[in-house]
Amino acid sequence: MNFDHMPELHWMGGYPFAVVLMGVVCVSLYVVFKRRDWL
Repeated sequence: MNFDHMPELHWMGGYPFAVVLMGVVCVSLYVVFKRRDWL
């Protein structure tokens, strides 16, 4: 596989940024669904 075209490999904090971004998306979706009583 060719992994040279993944932009997070060339950033200093690319993988921590991706993990934090996924966490923020998950928490925000949980809060929205909980407020609408979907959970």
